[in-house]
Amino acid sequence: MTKRTMPIAHHMIKRKAIGKLKEVPFRKMAPNIVTLMALCAGVTTIRYAIIGNWMYAIGCIFLASIFDGLDGRVARKLKASSKFGAELDSLSDFVSFGVAPAILMYQWSLNTLPHWGWIFSLMFAAAMSMRLARFNTMLEDANVPEYWSHYFVGVPAPMAAAMAVMPILIWFDNEELEYILRNRFFCSGLMLTVAFLMVSRIPTLSLKKTKISAEWFLPLMVLFVLLISCLLTKPWLTMGLFTLCYVCTIPLTIVRFLRDKKAAESEDKA
Repeated sequence: MTKRTMPIAHHMIKRKAIGKLKEVPFRKMAPNIVTLMALCAGVTTIRYAIIGNWMYAIGCIFLASIFDGLDGRVARKLKASSKFGAELDSLSDFVSFGVAPAILMYQWSLNTLPHWGWIFSLMFAAAMSMRLARFNTMLEDANVPEYWSHYFVGVPAPMAAAMAVMPILIWFDNEELEYILRNRFFCSGLMLTVAFLMVSRIPTLSLKKTKISAEWFLPLMVLFVLLISCLLTKPWLTMGLFTLCYVCTIPLTIVRFLRDKKAAESEDKA
């Protein structure tokens, strides 16, 4: 090969390598598209909160939670998990479940509390960012005990958003309770409590690895049908009460966690 043809050949090889790097299979893009749909739903929540369309704003938050639940499953199904997708998912969660609910609650109630109303909204958003950052670092921690696999550390992002907007959900079907549900002090306390639960190390229920006994299968299916019926009849009230039921499970989950931890420590000593 002559000196003149060597640079040409090198340039052609380089172009082919770059061309290969630029080719991304669609299956790699699919989970990220779902994540971006969740992000768009979260940002749209902010738009509807600003113009006071509370029902559409709440609907967008729950739409974002549906997409958030789908993107990970799509990634695993298509074997398209990536670090880029994980980072994008965290950014989407922060906007959809941290920023959007904070602005929604501020517009709905907290703006009647001068100065402090916005501070409580900021605290909620900041707690969400710290909760997500801790979650990402724990994914890389290989020293997490096995018994933690059935629990989340603190309240997960979608449920924290649902807890924050729970007064609005109940208010849709019970406007006569507005003096309580829309009370600025009640909503401020709620935002502060949820922010604490997010950054705390309180164990909360995770169903990812939970197995159901065969004898409970039919009763749970009946309960599931009942839940769907209630959602079709009174969707907002049902979601609000379902969120309230989740809050009630937290003390029970702590008791179960302490039992599992004690059993694991006993096995290690044995």
